[in-house]
Amino acid sequence: MPPRTTSKYSPTTASMSRKGNCWDNAWVERFFGTLQRELVYHRHDEPREAARQEIFEYLEVCYNRRRWHSTLGYDSPAEYEARTVVA
Repeated sequence: MPPRTTSKYSPTTASMSRKGNCWDNAWVERFFGTLQRELVYHRHDEPREAARQEIFEYLEVCYNRRRWHSTLGYDSPAEYEARTVVA
């Protein structure tokens, strides 16, 4: 059986874990849920390139530099990287 793809336009392969094993995509589903709540649902009728630029800015400015992450000891990814490089 050939691997499933998520779309005919995307070369990605859908995750196919065992039944009842929901943890393989949990982190990415949480990320996209956060992205949609904090950015996407507040924007309407924008051209694709403008939306792409806003998502990039959200990731680089807000999500990676300011937003706290519980798995990183409630530091932002930038703070965590700076702390681990010094250590």
